[in-house]
Amino acid sequence: MEEKFELIAKTFQGLEEVLAQELTELGADDIQIGRRMVSFSGDREMMYRANFCLRTAVRILKPIKHFEAKDADDVYQAVKSIDWSRYLDLETSFAVDSVVYSQEFRHSKFVAYKVKDAIVDYFRETQGKRPNICITNPDIRLNIHVAETSCTLSLDSSGDSLHLRGYRVATVEAPINEVLAAALVKLSRWDFQKDLVDPFCGSGTILIEAALMARNIYPGVFRKSFGFERWKDFDRNLLDRIYNDDSQERPFDHKIYGYDLNLPAIEAATANAKSAGVADCIVLQQQDVRKFAQPAAPAIMITNPPYGERLAPADLHAVYRALGERLKHAFTGNDAWVISGKEELFDEMGLRPSFKVPLVNGSIDCEFRKYQLFDGAMDRFRAGGGDIKTAEERRRMAEKKRFKQNRDFNRKTDDEAGENDELADYLRRKHIEFERNFNSARGQRGEGGRGARFRGDARDGGRPARREGGYGRRNDDAPRREGGYGRRDGDNGRREGGYGRREGGYGRREGGYGRRGNGHAPFDDKPEND
Repeated sequence: MEEKFELIAKTFQGLEEVLAQELTELGADDIQIGRRMVSFSGDREMMYRANFCLRTAVRILKPIKHFEAKDADDVYQAVKSIDWSRYLDLETSFAVDSVVYSQEFRHSKFVAYKVKDAIVDYFRETQGKRPNICITNPDIRLNIHVAETSCTLSLDSSGDSLHLRGYRVATVEAPINEVLAAALVKLSRWDFQKDLVDPFCGSGTILIEAALMARNIYPGVFRKSFGFERWKDFDRNLLDRIYNDDSQERPFDHKIYGYDLNLPAIEAATANAKSAGVADCIVLQQQDVRKFAQPAAPAIMITNPPYGERLAPADLHAVYRALGERLKHAFTGNDAWVISGKEELFDEMGLRPSFKVPLVNGSIDCEFRKYQLFDGAMDRFRAGGGDIKTAEERRRMAEKKRFKQNRDFNRKTDDEAGENDELADYLRRKHIEFERNFNSARGQRGEGGRGARFRGDARDGGRPARREGGYGRRNDDAPRREGGYGRRDGDNGRREGGYGRREGGYGRREGGYGRRGNGHAPFDDKPEND
């Protein structure tokens, strides 16, 4: 068995428990929840699977050195003492990201510069030459995290942020992040035994993440590459085995419905659903929320209506009033989950939520609220055996004060908040956030950093495209092996007669687009949104 090592999965604030549950299901060990991160341990296969399978992780870091540093010279000496020939060579380019919460280190970029200097000097002294530093497209990306005097240097195994699944071929203004969309579906506890509805579907992100989850198709299948593919110890056979294993996939016998008033949004959602290979279970229609009708079959609603931050309809309040009215009269007997960033917009719905989850959408404080729609009075509903909250929801509601401490949920829409109020609120939140991070980091171990996106060139030895038209893991790139696009020389696919994994088909199945015919300091870098 391979030796296990420490790993860290980063996520967005409020999604830590969801991510920890995913890691538990994946078989990770030593799982500990932190702030915007979950630490765990595993071998190389677990690291590959974490990148390939996790839906609510932003990136996976592999710490290579923990150390104490009182000043920049201590950082330099500690980094220089590492045997960098294990990770880099003169032909390998690298970049360093840094996150600093410290009274001693006031400038995060300066810390990154000292790490770079130490690595460059190591190679100058041992080999007489310096490696290349590349910010936009490095072979290896490093993260240095400083919490007071505790420092951790990590390898970034993900490369591009994991929210960049690879299936999005069309977009609209202000799309929801794929990681957050997947988390909303998981938080709703949807069991795939009923239909799902989104009346504000936009480019279809919630719909597609729900469909992939229902069929248990892992998000990594659409990725072009992962950061660990450029590491010295990269095991291509291991990744190919993970990539080609579809034994956990399952059928989905229900439908997912998406509506939007904006026709370009419906067109974008259609293109993305096809790209993801789930168009057969998603029904899309241009429709105003005011015309939403009672579904014929039991359903759950998960939706992200506009809330005046990046999208501002002419009468935002009227939109929420219409949503509340339709839920009361056209969604009885079902549950609806709504995420929004304004308290008074929720108030416009005229409904009492049974459960609230505080979340962050980009830089916007939000709440994800559950509404149980039933006929008659609540007393009658309870007398008939109805339960407003599950045991799990009661537990989470009791714990939410920990998350909401010093958190001020927005209570003004943009047109009502003056410029001075916005500036004061922004500065106050920034101050509170720094103080919270500073206090939480004291005396703890941890690391992290702001991930940087890169778009590297295709390399030899890759896998075949799994979807029609070259939408696989290397779009429009040269074949990774001589003799064809497939995994065997002289063959266009894994089997004769097609590009896909089944004879005569381009995708996962014949004629389809699919794959065949708290022990650490906080990781509070910038949110990685679209």
